[in-house]
Order: sequence, then C-alpha cells, then structure tokens
Amino acid sequence: MPIPHTDVMTAPEFDTLTASPGPDRPLVDDRPLADDRPLDDRLLADHLLPPVDHLLLPVDELPANASSPDLVGRRVRDELMLDGNARLNLATFVTTWMEPQARQLMAETAEKNLADRAEYPQITAMEERCVRMLARLWHAPYPEQVRGCSTTGSSEAAMLGGLALKRRWQDRRRAQGKDTAHPNLVMGANVQVCWKKFANYFEVEPRYVPMEPGRYHLTPDTLTAYCDDNTIGVVTVLGSTFDGSYEPVSDICLALDGYQAATGTDIPVHVDGASGAMVAPFLDPGLLWDFQLERVASINTSGHKYGHVFPGLGWALWRNAEALPDDLVFEVDYLGGRSPSFTLNFSRPGAHVVAQYYSFLRYGFEGLRNLAAQNRTTARALATRIQRITPYELVTDGSELPAFAFRLAPGTEGLTVFDVSQAMRARGWHLPAYTFPAPCQDVSVLRLVVRTGFTAELAGMFIADLTEVTRRLHGGRPTPPPPLTPPATP
Repeated sequence: MPIPHTDVMTAPEFDTLTASPGPDRPLVDDRPLADDRPLDDRLLADHLLPPVDHLLLPVDELPANASSPDLVGRRVRDELMLDGNARLNLATFVTTWMEPQARQLMAETAEKNLADRAEYPQITAMEERCVRMLARLWHAPYPEQVRGCSTTGSSEAAMLGGLALKRRWQDRRRAQGKDTAHPNLVMGANVQVCWKKFANYFEVEPRYVPMEPGRYHLTPDTLTAYCDDNTIGVVTVLGSTFDGSYEPVSDICLALDGYQAATGTDIPVHVDGASGAMVAPFLDPGLLWDFQLERVASINTSGHKYGHVFPGLGWALWRNAEALPDDLVFEVDYLGGRSPSFTLNFSRPGAHVVAQYYSFLRYGFEGLRNLAAQNRTTARALATRIQRITPYELVTDGSELPAFAFRLAPGTEGLTVFDVSQAMRARGWHLPAYTFPAPCQDVSVLRLVVRTGFTAELAGMFIADLTEVTRRLHGGRPTPPPPLTPPATP
C-alpha cells in the first residue's frame, strides 16, 4: 500500500542527492533529444546510476542530510540481494511463504499496536479467538478456563511458561515453609537454546539429561534420576530441533506419576511444541501429548512455523488459572481502558495475530491437515531418496515433524557433512551441518526442514544438486537415485 505523500520540507531541503527544480533548472526538461552529455551524466540524471556521493554515504552512522526515498530504497534492495533465497533455506522451521491475501492483511495492520487493546478491540478479539481455537485443538478439558496469549515467538512463550512453573513452585515451597533458593528445571540436552537462556536469565539450574548413542532426546527411563524437591518442572519437546523427532510426552508423564507416588513430589510438565504442536493434532490424532494429560500444565507453539505466519508470532497456553499465577499478570490502563498483560515485551504490531486468524479461517482443520500431510509426504520422499545416495544414512526419516537428519556412514573418508553443507550453499541451498551435544559429539549431521512452499520441483532440484555435490566431493560416482516417489500418506 503506497505511503501517503506529506510535505514535511521543501524540495531543495529534502532532496540532497538529485538535482532539484530551481531558477537554473526548470521543472520540465526542454533539452533536445540529441543529448551529447557523457553517458555517466545521462545515467545519473535519469536515476539509473546513483550519484558518487550517494555511493560514499556511511553505512554505520547517520548521514548528515536526508536523501531521495527512491534511491535509498534501491540501495537497500540491492544490498538485500546478497542475502540467501528464503525458499531455499532448508535450515529454518520458520514460514517463508504466505498467500498474497495474508500478506496484504499484514501490510494493512502493521501500524496497529497489539498492546493498545482499547484502541484496537477487534485485533484483541481475534487474539482471544485464536487462543480458544488452540485450546480446543490441544484438547483442553475446559477451553473457556484456558489462559493464553500471543508472543513474539516460541522463545518468549517458552520463557513465560518457565516463569509460571517457577512461580508455582515458589508459592508451593513458601506455603510449606521451605526455602526457594535452588530451583531446577529438567530437560533433554536437545532443547532449543531458548531454554538455556531461560535458565540463565531467570536463575534456574538447568538439568540436562544427556543424549546417548541411538537416543537423541528425552525418554522416561533416564528422567527421574534428575528430579528432586527443587524441580520446578520438566520440559518435553514435541519436535526436536536436532532431528525432528517427538519426545514421548505421555510416557514421561507416566514416569512422573510414578515418581510422585514414590516421593510425594508433584512435578508439572511443559510441552515445547514450537513446531510439533501445529503438526501432531492434524497428522497424529492418536498421540497423547497435550492437555489430555493432566500433568501437562502449559504448551507453547510458533505461529510463524507450521502456523503459516511470517516470523514474529508465538503462542503460550496454560491449562487453567491455577497453572498461571495471577501475580504474573499485570493490569495496564495508560493506553486507555484496562487490559491484562503477561509478556516480556510490550508494543508490537497486531499484524501477525491478524495473519494467524486469517490462516485458521482460511484453511480450517482439513486444510491445515492437508498442508501438514503434504510437508510430511515430501520430507519422507526426500529421506528415502537421500538414503539411496552413497554414503548417506538416515538418523530420522521425517515421519514425525516434516524434518529429518542424515549423516555420512561410519568409515566415510574424503569429505565431511560440513563440506557438503558448504558446497550446497554454493548452489544456493542452505543445508545446515552441526554436531550433537556430548557425549554424542562424534555424531555430525545434516538436517533438512520441509515447509509449505517447498514444491516437488524444488525437491527434485535439491536431490539433483546433492547427488552432484556428493559425487564431486566423494571422488566417486554414486548411482543416481530413482525418480522421486512419495511414500504412502500417513
């Protein structure tokens, strides 16, 4: 949508990079068509080349004067051309494609402050409707009792979930006359970095259950040894960042039931469903992981991942008011009216909430299920193809999150996954390579994430490039894999 024109200063004051109308330069250029000026001068006058002083503008300090919006816009766009192509970024779980109608809605509401609820009550209502939709999607026994909010992403939502766990634990300890000096949080070593930040920023001891060869996420058999009376909660991950696998939330809750029966200590569970909480409800309806499990106190997800919204949106939901202590929620009245606030920031655009509401209405349950099924089908087909390219072997196969990890077969010489990642980047693909945490630091993998917008044509081109890159790096000629054939839809 064009920006309305506003005369804030005269043309000579504003335009410092292009010739402005004046006594010696009429508004209409009446020079003859035959122009004998040097080529650079003609290109400059026609705005095809920026002036020399524009090229020399500082990039790390404010310029002394204002500049032409067209020239500055072009300069910024030119620099952004050096960034990678978001559609070829196979590292991120974040949405990189939205429908034009959703983009338009975001552009129309970008200036509306979500914190100003009295001024924009309809966006507030949309946020509340999204919370109710998620509460029902996640099988809350009493959706009307669920407390929830939008956030800037799953990192903020996770920290809010962690803060609620800590405050509940503090309240319980004080009621028992016990100290609150040494809270700890139990989680697998595969958690996303936001949980490490939470532990650091909010002074909670992180207790990471280490990986083991062949077991790359939290499981119930290793859990309770890390729990005690100071454990504020257990974080389970529905869709590991490392390999796309689901942690067995139901089995972990059963283990904590047994721990409570043996010790009397009741430890709640938070589900980090940044990606999986918008996949499992549609593709894995028989999986127990959400509010159907009484021990699950809170869940977070990213609207900007498989919620099909551009970066900047997360959601945090609590089972009921007991799970989110009232003293963590603030009443704000200085924007007009009174409204509750439980966030780590304040002002932010309402555009992302509007886009989420659009996404839910646009696709509905069946549409979201179809999108998730297409992504999983593509991920599994890619995994099958890659498994047939020497010398790769799968760590996961894309049958949970539409993402999977693969590595070089043991004994492979002459190349590393980091070589493959770098060579694929030269072809435009961002295929990340990384090493698992100790004691599995000898496991180095490549990970591929499939999102909406990653078409069959792109998948075919990726396989062709990976095959050629591998052949060149490995010094051999792996047998070209058969045509891409999707596995049966789950």
